[in-house]
Amino acid sequence: MSDSIATDNHSGSSVAAALDFQAQACEMMGSPLTALLLHGMAADYRAGGVTRAMLSGWETRAPRDAVLSLRLVGGLHYLVLTGRAPALADFYASAGGTFREDGLWDAAEAMLRAEAPFFERFLHNTPQTNEVRRTGVLIGGFLTVAKETGLPLRCLEIGASAGLNLNWDRFRYDFGDGRTWGDPASPVLIGTDWRAHAPDADVAATVAERAGCDISPIDLSRPEAALRLKSYVWPDQLDRFHALDGALAVARRYPPKLETADAGDWVSRQLAEPRPGVATVVYHSIAAQYFSPETKAALHAALTRAGERATPDAPIAWLRMEAPHLAVLPDITLTLWPGGEERLLGQAHPHGAFVQWKESP
Repeated sequence: MSDSIATDNHSGSSVAAALDFQAQACEMMGSPLTALLLHGMAADYRAGGVTRAMLSGWETRAPRDAVLSLRLVGGLHYLVLTGRAPALADFYASAGGTFREDGLWDAAEAMLRAEAPFFERFLHNTPQTNEVRRTGVLIGGFLTVAKETGLPLRCLEIGASAGLNLNWDRFRYDFGDGRTWGDPASPVLIGTDWRAHAPDADVAATVAERAGCDISPIDLSRPEAALRLKSYVWPDQLDRFHALDGALAVARRYPPKLETADAGDWVSRQLAEPRPGVATVVYHSIAAQYFSPETKAALHAALTRAGERATPDAPIAWLRMEAPHLAVLPDITLTLWPGGEERLLGQAHPHGAFVQWKESP
């Protein structure tokens, strides 16, 4: 990301500002519980409370870029989901509780104090939401590539987390007005608010091959992996929980193929030779903010090289759902070779709740 906040090591303004920034985003995206927690943390930080002590040293690490705020609330949620925070669980819908403002911060502060060693470890984990509802946006790009190339898809996801979205074609999508696409028996049903146009539900898209990479992928064979994924979902948004549960069930049946690798190096290897007979789609969603400048340069170079030798029988597509900076909606952008024209397909809610589609079906 390019928009880090200026750091004031004496007042800790960068950390407090990052907490307030994310609180405002949570308010806008319909999570009042998470917003209230983050406002409480920001006030506590400024007052020199437990949050200030816990985050000492983060002032120089670009806290907004590190989504430090999501690491904190994710840690609290993990404690709730593992049964270690029963008083806080009373406020969390994800644990059967009921959200209310009175007493929430007191319960959260008590856990921050009691579980300091846990947070010392947990804060070093990069947040991994693996937001399943983003496939309800990306499907517009997949169907566009399938329609325009007439070929099966070879899907390569970078920043794939646990790889749940590699199974995108095994989910069910509701485009509105009775139009659906996907497996009618899927445990995942994604209803996205398509504003203006929506994808052509009659397009057939077949996935011939799928694989993904992440610098630190989540191994779903580990019992705690699903809990970690759930911890980063905001606890008062149960529709996201249901989608995640369904995607985990699909992944148990169709385990994602993942590699631990840098995105630039991995894509370079995957695109080293043309693959006739399939349309290769490199895709990512809300992942580029975690890529280093070197990774971004290597990724762009690999795609450019592959695009230069692409043919109608071996096309290359680059599909991404990324925000130019944190204060705006993510763009859905598609580059398709041969040709290499970059197209803005639309803008979307960061979690895929709605999409303003610009392409005609």
